[in-house]
Amino acid sequence: MRRAKFEVQPVLWQPIDEAEFGRPQWLFGWATWAFADERHMVATYAHRGRWTLATIDTEAGTLTRVPTGLEPLEWLTATPTHAVYVAASPDTAPAVARTNLETGESDVLRSSSTLTLNRLDISVPEAIEFPTEGGVTAHAFYYPPRNAEFTALADDRPPLIVISHGGPTTQTKAVLDLQVQCWTSRGFAVVDVNYGGSSGYGREYRQRLNWHWGIVDVDDSINAAKYLVEQGRADPDRLIIRGGSAGGYTTLAALAFHPEVFRSGASYYGVSDVEALAKDTHKFESRYLDTMIGPYPAARDVYRARSPIHFIDRLSCALILFQGLEDKVVPPDQSEKMAAAVRAKGLPVAYLAFEGEQHGFRRAETIIRCLEAELYFHGAVFGFTPAGALRPIQIDNLG
Repeated sequence: MRRAKFEVQPVLWQPIDEAEFGRPQWLFGWATWAFADERHMVATYAHRGRWTLATIDTEAGTLTRVPTGLEPLEWLTATPTHAVYVAASPDTAPAVARTNLETGESDVLRSSSTLTLNRLDISVPEAIEFPTEGGVTAHAFYYPPRNAEFTALADDRPPLIVISHGGPTTQTKAVLDLQVQCWTSRGFAVVDVNYGGSSGYGREYRQRLNWHWGIVDVDDSINAAKYLVEQGRADPDRLIIRGGSAGGYTTLAALAFHPEVFRSGASYYGVSDVEALAKDTHKFESRYLDTMIGPYPAARDVYRARSPIHFIDRLSCALILFQGLEDKVVPPDQSEKMAAAVRAKGLPVAYLAFEGEQHGFRRAETIIRCLEAELYFHGAVFGFTPAGALRPIQIDNLG
């Protein structure tokens, strides 16, 4: 078991600016607080996108942060002396951790991964803030390229992958993500965007997305890329956007409504027609879009105006799509119709469908196949040959 000891500093309980002690209510079975005894609680809270473990003395009115070096993720329980929860860090895979509430000493009881990584190969996320539409500030985590065996030229700007997370009202976290590291170890920079509507930055920030899905998320993703280009940390001619589910929708909307920004995109079970989704999705999310876009069918014109499938004429870059054929959340025809429309326009396009996969791929072989296929696709679009043996994929209209 890994152990780390930290000094615990008590602070008086007071409102924490833009902090959140809860998670999106559509997430099942997660807990952000637990009673340690009759007087004390253990809680996790997010401030500026980072989650922290703390104890609360309900009688004295004090909150004590417990700086463990691990970021709480979900599923918290407590005893009078310890907290047990799922946690991770920028270089630690998600694990069941146990923390001594008095000393801050933490044990990793069971890790989700046995993979050992060279720390010199791990890209550590940097929290960035950047201006976006409406004169407000948006948030993201930036990962520079990192590989111990290679060094870029001093004036070489890396290609940038913009990731738009799913949900859309969840958040991305600054913890070890092997898919992100897959890209950074191969020379790509990555910016994982917590666009307006994301959790972890307070209610006002989260409510920016209400009735503006397909606008705020797209603007923030684009402005993250533009900010990094202005900072000299990304190549303006090699910008890529990718995302899954709601993030796939943001990807497709960015490509359709702002075709001048990105050269390539990757949609994982993304929404191309939000009107069709409002009519045909599973019961749990059947009225979700009423808040994200507007009540249907009263707002039908808005739904059509926000659907990338109706604006293929604006699209001008390459696109690869991935889809599980057992998906009940975003039906396969969403990706199939988008792929057919892009193919008919004559743009480079690839479509990979997977039997037995649902919404969010589960099988290791599927995840590996998708990452390798996407790398192969971007290599073909930008004219480079990725290192290693990759199975080729069919790319229509590439010439």
